[in-house]
Amino acid sequence: MLRNMRKAGQTVVGKAIATIFFGALIVSFAIWGIGDIFRVTPASTVAEVGSTKISVDQVRTAYTNELQRLGRQFRTVISPEQARAFGLEQQVISNLVTEAVMAEQAKKMGLSVSDQLVAGSIMNNPAFKGSDGQFNRAQFDQALRNVGLSEAGFVQEQRSAMVRLHLAEAIAGDVNVPMAAKEALHRYGTERRAASYMLLTPAMAGDIPAPTAEQLQSFFNERRSSFRAPEYRAVSVLALDAAALAKPDSVSDADARQAYEQQKAKYGTPERRTIQQITFPSQEEAEAAAAKIKEGTTFDALAAERNVSPQDLELGTFTKTEMLDQTVADAAFALEQNAVSAPIAGRFGPVLVRVTLIQPEAVRPFEEVAGELRQEVAQDRAKGQIERIHDEIEDLRAGAKPLAEIAKEKGLTLVQIPAVDAQGRDKAGNAVNLPEKNAVVKAAFASDIGVDNEPLRMGTGYVWYDVTGIEASREKNLDEVRDQVAAQWREDQVAQRLSEKANELAGRFEKGETIEAVAQAAGAPVQNATDLARNTAKDDLTAEAVNRIFAVPVGKTGHAANGTDARAVFSVTSATVPPLVTTTQAAQNTENQLRTGIGDDLLNEYIAQVRQDLGVTINQPALRRATGGES
Repeated sequence: MLRNMRKAGQTVVGKAIATIFFGALIVSFAIWGIGDIFRVTPASTVAEVGSTKISVDQVRTAYTNELQRLGRQFRTVISPEQARAFGLEQQVISNLVTEAVMAEQAKKMGLSVSDQLVAGSIMNNPAFKGSDGQFNRAQFDQALRNVGLSEAGFVQEQRSAMVRLHLAEAIAGDVNVPMAAKEALHRYGTERRAASYMLLTPAMAGDIPAPTAEQLQSFFNERRSSFRAPEYRAVSVLALDAAALAKPDSVSDADARQAYEQQKAKYGTPERRTIQQITFPSQEEAEAAAAKIKEGTTFDALAAERNVSPQDLELGTFTKTEMLDQTVADAAFALEQNAVSAPIAGRFGPVLVRVTLIQPEAVRPFEEVAGELRQEVAQDRAKGQIERIHDEIEDLRAGAKPLAEIAKEKGLTLVQIPAVDAQGRDKAGNAVNLPEKNAVVKAAFASDIGVDNEPLRMGTGYVWYDVTGIEASREKNLDEVRDQVAAQWREDQVAQRLSEKANELAGRFEKGETIEAVAQAAGAPVQNATDLARNTAKDDLTAEAVNRIFAVPVGKTGHAANGTDARAVFSVTSATVPPLVTTTQAAQNTENQLRTGIGDDLLNEYIAQVRQDLGVTINQPALRRATGGES
C-alpha cells in the first residue's frame, strides 16, 4: 500500500491521487464496514468524518472519474446497473472516507508540509517535465486544463496528499521484519519433500451395482441445486469493424500490386548482397583506379596497393534498404556477382564496390498473396468509415429501429444467439461464437430486454447488442438429468470406496507394515517421488495430493484425492530446507514482501481504529443521488 501511495504522490489529479492512495483499503472496509452510523445529514453532504464533510459534488466527481477509468479499461460505456454490480459507489465513498480519516488525524496531530516541499514535488513530477528533463510550465498548465483543475486547487490537493503520505510513512514506512517471519516464509517456499506412494484407481473400487430408483431419487433430492439449469439469454449482436466493412473486390489489381511492392519483405526474404568497398579521397583517383580495373588489375590487388586491409575492405551483407548510402546501394544492387562498379559519388566520398555474393530473394509471388493483399487494403480503407457509420447506426437506434433492420440497411451481419449462459455456453454446453464474446456476454447479463444499450468499443470498431429473451434459472426434474445423476452417484460411490480402502491401507502402515507389502496386497505398484514442492504437481501426483504430503510429518502416512477418480496413499520419507542466506536477492525479495504485507496490515488497523474514534456518518440517499441512483 505504501508503495502505491508513494507513486500516487506524483500523479496529476489530486482526487485521482487520493483514489489510488487508498484504493487498497477497500478490502479492509468490507470487514469494518463503511456506514458506522446512519443518520439524517444535510442533503448537500454525503458523509461526515469527524469535522470533515464530504459533499455531493466531491462524490459525484470521484464517481464520474472512476466510471471513465473503468470505461477505458473495458473499452465501453459503463451503465449505472453495471457500476452498481461492480460496487462502484461503495468503493468511491470508501476511498473518500479514508482520505478524510487520514486528513482529520493529520490535522489533529498538527502535521503540515512546507511550500518548498510541495513545490519540489511538483517540479520533480515526471508528468510535468519536457523533453529536456526540466519542469515545463506549459506542460503543467495543459495537464491541469485537461482535468479541469486550477493551479491553486492542484497545489492544495498535492499538499493534502503529501501530509497523508507522511502520516502513513510514520505508521508503517519502516517495518522491522522478524527473523522468525523470514524463516517461515523461506521454509514455505523452499522446502522440498520426498514420498513413497501408491495410487488407487477406480477399478480397485470393485463392482458397483446400479442404483435403485429410491437411491437415485434420494441422491438427486440432496443435490438438486447442483443440477439447476442456468439462466439463459437470447441476444442479437451487430459488429462494426474494418473487417465487416471491407470490400476486397473493390481493390484494383494496380492498388494490390502497389501494396505488394511496398510490403514485399513481409512475404518472404528480400535479396541480400555481400559487398566490398574501397574509398578514395577524390573523384580523379577513383576514376584512375577504375581504369586500372579495366586494364586487368584485380580488386584485391587494388586494395592491397592502397593499404586497405581485408577487414576494412568488407562493407557487409545487406538488403538494399538496409544500406546507409542509397546511391551506393543502387549501384551495388545493379552489379553482377564478382563485378566491380564504376566510380560512385557516395555520401562519404568516391568509392568502388564489388559484389562477392548474391543471395536471391525468396518472395511469394503476387498471385499467391493477391487475395490477402486485397483484404488488407480494403480494411485499411474501411477504417476511415467506421466513425461515420457508427454515428449513422446510433441515429437509427435513437429512432427505435431494430438491429436486424439496421444490419440489413448497412450490409452488416447480425449474429443471433437463441440461448447463452453467463459463461458463454449454449444449452449443449458448447461455446457460442460471438464477436467480443466475453465483453458482450458480461454486458448482456447486466442488461435487460428492451434496454437501449450503449455499443461496446472493440479494437477497430464497435459492437451493438440487444437482449431479446431471458430464460430464468430453474430446477430440473430427475427425468431431465437422470443420466447425469446416475453418473454422479457412481462417482461418489467410487470415491467413497477408495477413501475407505485408502484409510485401511494407511492404518496398516501405521501398524508397522512396509509400504511394499501393503502395496502388493492391494495390487498397486509402489512409486517414489522426490523434490516435491508445494502447490506443484509432480509425476502423476496432483498439486492437491502434493499439498497433503506437506501437511503430514516425516515418517507418517496419509492419503488424498488425486484428480477426480483416484486416490494416493503415501508415506513421507524426507523433508529438506536449504539454509536461509539473508544476503541473496531472493532473501531480500522475501523480506520486502513481508515488510509490505505487515505495513499494509498496520495501516489498515490504524485507519480502522481512527474511523471508530472519529465516527463516520453516511447519508445513503445523498450517496445515491450523487452517483445517479434513485433518492
